[in-house]
Amino acid sequence: QVQLVESGGGSVQAGGSLRLSCTLSGYTYSSYWMGWSRQTQGEEREGVACIDSDGSTNYADTGTGGFTISQDNAKNTLYLQMNNLKPEDTTMYYCAADTFRPLAGYCFSGRPNEQTTNYWGQGTQVTVSS
Repeated sequence: QVQLVESGGGSVQAGGSLRLSCTLSGYTYSSYWMGWSRQTQGEEREGVACIDSDGSTNYADTGTGGFTISQDNAKNTLYLQMNNLKPEDTTMYYCAADTFRPLAGYCFSGRPNEQTTNYWGQGTQVTVSS
């Protein structure tokens, strides 16, 4: 059974940094693409970034200038380094993963395709105070 577990969220002051982690279990990590999205309750989900097994990345067009997505295949772990955080970055961050890569695309402007992505984590809260 594939599971994704996020960690690393928390509270930080504006201008600070956090590193989110997402650990994948239940499948061979290297065959997956993985990504991050974020969502505040009652609002539309936003893309953050995706990374494929070959290391290629896809970021949201705006709002992720201080963010870097990376992966450690040996640890089956995805990371999101977030620097220069702003209060508007306050929300829940969700990890996603799948082996399926539809012809229409699995990630659009850093947003995992919610129609075709099967595996999601429970989310980790990030709070940035001004």
